Amino acid sequence: MTYEIYIHVPFCLRRCGYCDFNTYTAVDLGAGASRGNYANMVIREMELTRAWQLEHGIDEPSASTVFFGGGTPTILSADDLVAMLEAIRRIWGLEPDAEITTEANPDTVNEYYIGKLAEGGFTRISFGMQSAVPHVLKTLDRTHTPASVEAGVRAANRFGLRSSVDLIYGAPGESLDDWRTSVNTAIDLGVNHISAYALTVEPTTKMGRRIAAGALSKPDDDDEAAKYEIADDLFSAAGLGWYEVSNWARPGYESRHNLGYWRNVDWAGLGPGAHSHYNARADVSGRPPLTRGLSAKLTGREMEFPTAQPREQTVVMNALRAWDIAHPRLWGTALNEGHIPWGGSEAITPEENLEELIMLGLRIRDGLDLGRINHEIEEFNATKPVGKTSSILRSIVVDQLHPLIDEGLIVCEGHRVIPTRKGRLLNDMLIERFFDLAGM
Repeated sequence: MTYEIYIHVPFCLRRCGYCDFNTYTAVDLGAGASRGNYANMVIREMELTRAWQLEHGIDEPSASTVFFGGGTPTILSADDLVAMLEAIRRIWGLEPDAEITTEANPDTVNEYYIGKLAEGGFTRISFGMQSAVPHVLKTLDRTHTPASVEAGVRAANRFGLRSSVDLIYGAPGESLDDWRTSVNTAIDLGVNHISAYALTVEPTTKMGRRIAAGALSKPDDDDEAAKYEIADDLFSAAGLGWYEVSNWARPGYESRHNLGYWRNVDWAGLGPGAHSHYNARADVSGRPPLTRGLSAKLTGREMEFPTAQPREQTVVMNALRAWDIAHPRLWGTALNEGHIPWGGSEAITPEENLEELIMLGLRIRDGLDLGRINHEIEEFNATKPVGKTSSILRSIVVDQLHPLIDEGLIVCEGHRVIPTRKGRLLNDMLIERFFDLAGM
């Protein structure tokens, strides 16, 4: 059983023009907004969350991965990040070989900072590189330089941390040669993991407004596809194999945390706007269902967490997705009142869970496990309530997949279906084809 923890740090020194994440600058939050107490607030949410889990019979194992994302987690002090990690160790426990990652803006870290992270138990740092070309960085409103990325990676190496870099392709004005320069520069850093994401422009962002006004060109699908192929070729030649549509790594250096998401494990999301996910499990009959768990309150500054007791009578419950209140001020108000700061939650139906398993499986090199999918389909059909109008789902057999194989979209390795590069580029269409096969 795998359990992961994600901590969202919603603060940035400056909002990038393409960013539509749940992030805030001091100007966004207004005068008096302080990051000084943020670590304590997140620790309070950890305590409330653990108490709620035990109340509902959710006795998660020690955390196998922890990921600090943002925003810019490294806006906080290294001591704050380490304090939150130590709280996780106290409240849930950490596996001996736990993967502990933080994202970092290269401008916000130095050798001393990275040394403090290593000393505090971090094992991995992911640098927001985005590009190695100055005019592309300017278009993306990034303030760092390629030199600061290199300095960060070197410092991580000195302290024994694994490092990764993130790239973005498709920025207005970025040529194919610009993109090759960025990819080769990332490879030359000697990192063992690289993420490369196509630029997605939302109309509400600064970049979206500039594109709407004609000041910037809109990203082109064909251009982005060509850049994806360039990246895949160059990464592969350098020994970095794809393991998820947008991620490449040397063997053994994959992001275990991100793989957990794609494998549909349990995770707790902490911080404004963070999402949590719990798979189907048993709960005491008559207890409040998971979706009514918002009233859990903190009764002491630090709580003791007993082992969950065996249950005599249980009922199976649907999986659950929940999300924190997005705005830091409102999120903080809920915590100060002693409440888990969820903005909402929803039960994940068995059919929705099947859809997610198909979508996630067709994104990763591990592939879609037909045996698992067909078992889930059989379970769904066997338990579908009488009188429901939804149709019976169909199992997927290998013989049905020959058209997809002939089109070069997938290959089959035993009972696993793995997307080809063409299948990765046309991933949304591929997923829809599988939904059709299952009658969804």
